[in-house]
Amino acid sequence: MKNSCLILICVGSVFNTIAAEITTPELTSLKEKVNIAIKKVEQTERELWSYNISRYEDEEGDITSSIEQYSPQTSERWHLKQINGQVPTTRQIKNFVNKKEEQSNNTGQGNHIQLKLRELINQQSLSLVSTDEKNIVMAFNVSLKKLGEDAIGKLQGQLIYQKDNQFIEKISIWNNADFSPVFTAKITDLAITFTFLHIDGAVLTKQNEMKMKGSFAYFTEINETSLDVFSDYLYQGE
Repeated sequence: MKNSCLILICVGSVFNTIAAEITTPELTSLKEKVNIAIKKVEQTERELWSYNISRYEDEEGDITSSIEQYSPQTSERWHLKQINGQVPTTRQIKNFVNKKEEQSNNTGQGNHIQLKLRELINQQSLSLVSTDEKNIVMAFNVSLKKLGEDAIGKLQGQLIYQKDNQFIEKISIWNNADFSPVFTAKITDLAITFTFLHIDGAVLTKQNEMKMKGSFAYFTEINETSLDVFSDYLYQGE
């Protein structure tokens, strides 16, 4: 199923959670920590950082990979460094640049498709799973409009809040029942993980991973894995 219903996406620790006992004021305080952590992501000017992305996709056995570079200080910000382990051809580079331009026009975010945590995490539903000296683990209900109304109530999530740097280090999402994101498509297994880096007060994407299984048009198998790894961040602002 080419270009899966969720662009971003990732696998992590997938398991059912039981909310830990906690008083209402304590829970309110934890929710505010998460809210502030989300603001850190929103306030990070990712377009001012240069970085590399290593991409890997396996769609029903059709495997592709690429290495891309984003450089905000250059006139042509996106560069295709490698595709399927080879130096890209002129045509491949042109197609890559056209795709990035199209994404920029569609999102209005300069080729940066941002993960909107406020839309992903239902903050009112946050509950404490566990806490220790380093981390706070919280469960939440997931809201993803791109997955359609049938997914409502069939997705659950968990986040890890790192106490030292006060940011969300990891988000895991999985389904607890089959759902149909679009007509004739059924997703039976979905596991997504987002991990983040904290660099000089900025919160930047470290890795996105997704595994998805199901069927399309009743007869076509969906079996997808995607992995995006971000590296070599360097701030290019003044």
